[in-house]
Amino acid sequence: QAQLVESGGGLVQPGGSLRLSCAASGITFGFNVMGWYRQTPGNERELVARITPGSSTSYADSVKGRLTISRDNSKSAVYLQMNSLKPEDTAVYYCNAHDFSTGYDLWGQGTQVTVSS
Repeated sequence: QAQLVESGGGLVQPGGSLRLSCAASGITFGFNVMGWYRQTPGNERELVARITPGSSTSYADSVKGRLTISRDNSKSAVYLQMNSLKPEDTAVYYCNAHDFSTGYDLWGQGTQVTVSS
């Protein structure tokens, strides 16, 4: 069945780096715009970064210049390189696949990122 599995979260000090990975299965990866979202308790899930099948990217203003989204269509995987992390980046990060041919949205289970000294 269709599935997204995230990995790479954890605890990191301010200024540090993490790389999140999301492995997709059961979907036509090339038809999907892939995105990373994040959510903190009591708040709505917000878009962090998005990448099209052709690798056009867009970012939330709060992460521009620090986070980089990329994808490997041959591996059906999407990545989020997170540099110069700040405490306000602490959240559960979710991988999303949006199929532009069907409008179907698929979500991963989330991975916790904690930025703290």
